Amino acid sequence: MNKPANKTIPKFSNEVQERAFWESHDPKHDSAEHLDWTKARKVTLPNLKPTTKTISLRLPQHLLDSIKTAANARDVPYQSLIKVWLQEKLHSH
Repeated sequence: MNKPANKTIPKFSNEVQERAFWESHDPKHDSAEHLDWTKARKVTLPNLKPTTKTISLRLPQHLLDSIKTAANARDVPYQSLIKVWLQEKLHSH
């Protein structure tokens, strides 16, 4: 359980000062010394998009053709279908 915050956070005139403040603290101590996390509220950030990474994947032509056919039948881009299938497979294990 987090203990209530007991140290005040100074006012910063810019992000550089704030970054320097947080970076200068001992990593063994967390922000709970400065913030009362018991008063934290959950937020939703609906406009955030997950970071994506481009990869190169070599597939046999017949497999790619089959994937494209399946994607076309579902009226979705084949790369999106591949991502859905990978995600489903990952979550099934």
